[in-house]
Amino acid sequence: MGSNSSRIGDLPKNEYLKKLSGTESISENDPFWNQLLSFSFPAPTSSSELKLLEEATISVCRSLAGLWTVFTLGGVGSKAAASPELSSPLANQSLLLLLVLANLTDASDAPNPYRQAIMSFKNTQDSSPFPSSIPHAFQINFNSLYTALCEQQTSDQATLLLYTLLHQNSNIRTYMLARTDMENLVLPILEILYHVEERNSHHVYMALIILLILTEDDGFNRSIHEVILKNITWYSERVLTEISLGSLLILVVIRTIQYNMTRTRDKYLHTNCLAALANMSAQFRSLHQYAAQRIISYTCRHLRRYVYVLDKLYFPHSHCSTLQHCFSTLSDNGEELLSLTCSHILRSYASSLFSLLSKKHNKVLEQATQSLRGSLSSNDVPLPDYAQDLNVIEEVIRMMLEIINSCLTNSLHHNPNLVYALLYKRDLFEQFRTHPSFQDIMQNIDLVISFFSSRLLQAGAELSVERVLEIIKQGVVALPKDRLKKFPELKFKYVEEEQPEEFFIPYVWSLVYNSAVGLYWNPQDIQLFTMDSD
Repeated sequence: MGSNSSRIGDLPKNEYLKKLSGTESISENDPFWNQLLSFSFPAPTSSSELKLLEEATISVCRSLAGLWTVFTLGGVGSKAAASPELSSPLANQSLLLLLVLANLTDASDAPNPYRQAIMSFKNTQDSSPFPSSIPHAFQINFNSLYTALCEQQTSDQATLLLYTLLHQNSNIRTYMLARTDMENLVLPILEILYHVEERNSHHVYMALIILLILTEDDGFNRSIHEVILKNITWYSERVLTEISLGSLLILVVIRTIQYNMTRTRDKYLHTNCLAALANMSAQFRSLHQYAAQRIISYTCRHLRRYVYVLDKLYFPHSHCSTLQHCFSTLSDNGEELLSLTCSHILRSYASSLFSLLSKKHNKVLEQATQSLRGSLSSNDVPLPDYAQDLNVIEEVIRMMLEIINSCLTNSLHHNPNLVYALLYKRDLFEQFRTHPSFQDIMQNIDLVISFFSSRLLQAGAELSVERVLEIIKQGVVALPKDRLKKFPELKFKYVEEEQPEEFFIPYVWSLVYNSAVGLYWNPQDIQLFTMDSD
């Protein structure tokens, strides 16, 4: 067979390549395949040589075809399958290979060229020249890439690729933030977080960090409240016939924090959740009534929990059955099921406790700090869980109060539902106005509560929900903005750890082990990650 032959064995060359690559999507006009078809194929002289040629061609063809199609993850516009690695094995293997190469550590004398290429590639529509300092530059169609990423977020490796591109490639990040259909990208990410019980922790981390990176942009934070969604079928806590993307994001993130606080208790996770909410807070717009209610009720849940922990920590022999009953009657959704009598006793107890804290707060806070570092006793007896949780609870309360304060300070007139929810729970918030850890951030919240409570009293009793909202909307105009204390803007930026390879390299190889089709790894020889890390 000569070098110009158009056949290999009994098949035309292009049919042979289709067979080897496992795809029928080869086009005669495709420049990649034209280049591949122009390769010289030496004529084999025996069946053994034909076999070797076939094996070599399989290797080259699949490697080249896979790397060519990796960014489309197996075909733009195709429906997401239940198992991407099985429905598109070539694309899956290629994506895993790309992630392995991109996460190689830098050499002592040269940076990783694969990571450099990922950090610098541009859109095919971008005609600006590449800087001379970028040796590994190329261009691809960003629209096709975006569409594929939106469709494939059910897999860890696709989410990890999205994270890598958003974090490392400013061209991709700018393009995605400028899209007018961001819901196509954000909804799959929210669904990952919503089904946190079914996902591995690494996948949840990647989804959450993607949200954190997106919320660093004020334009994104404003635009998500302008996108109205209908009938979110996967959200089962409540029927959401119509809700903004921003309100849905708030609901899912709060649910993720709550799940983490009650199940996994991972400080890294709830810190990043709170950071994403904080980044959004100044641009909260027209919050859905359920989103507003969940912000306030979740804060109240921790305020009550805080009182309970302080009672157990500093008054261990009081055995306050009322507070114990309080927390046994809180549902998983954080909705309070307390009776009026119990609430009245709780408020009285909280008032007395915070009075004590106000009088002796220096001593108490010093004792609390010491207790969280060691033990309250001289015998170094380990502290119970509720004592160790005190600083975590206080951190969550502080951040939630700052988020509420940021919204009230920057967008009060856009959020009557948040003011309504705050007024509904005002009795509990009022008990914290003099607490030494929160009194500074409580100033604006207390001012809003007092101002609108006064207007509601003037309007009389037996007010309907509609009438209360009307009074709030009228009051927003009358509230002097200069009376609200200004605080520094809440802004958090994602920064990788100093040695990110300690997380990413084991993670990527665990994906290779669990997702690569047709590759066998002896589990007894694996040392890079634990077998339960998936």
